[in-house]
Amino acid sequence: MYVKLGNRGGKSVSKDRVSRRQFLNYTLLGVGGFMAAGMVMPMARFAIDPVLKANASGDFVATKVKVADITEEPQRVDFKFDQVDAWYESEETGTAWVYKNENGEIVALSPVCKHLGCTVDWNADEKNQNMFFCPCHYGLYEKDGTNVPGTPPLAPLDVYPYQEKDGILYLGKAQPREGA
Repeated sequence: MYVKLGNRGGKSVSKDRVSRRQFLNYTLLGVGGFMAAGMVMPMARFAIDPVLKANASGDFVATKVKVADITEEPQRVDFKFDQVDAWYESEETGTAWVYKNENGEIVALSPVCKHLGCTVDWNADEKNQNMFFCPCHYGLYEKDGTNVPGTPPLAPLDVYPYQEKDGILYLGKAQPREGA
């Protein structure tokens, strides 16, 4: 027995009628799309958000050292700065070796060895006086931060840009030395 589907209660049924299978496909695709968007949007926001925020890398951090107290002998300068990792904010301690060169210009060097990231120290090796020494693999740097040929480091120490405000030394983010 066949039932004619052309007219139901006085209303005509379209030839482009959606079958149950198509309806379920459309519904599942729509719901799945909303769920996927709900998962992807937070991840995209997390990835894009740092790009949209103001760049604070040019900020300078105050040290406790007065510019007038800086001598020709490198001195270790510790400074604190706020670091933000995603939603976690912490106070970190940075270190620099600071001195005045022969021209009276301030030089601020990073203490991180360019070989494997150990910490260099000034005048720490009795055999190599007036040099920066890395105890991890016996790396040597001249007073100006250039690496000594024949020792493990292949690049000079990074340099901190600096500013003087009200007689206090301010340091920026360490940068590789130009020409290195």
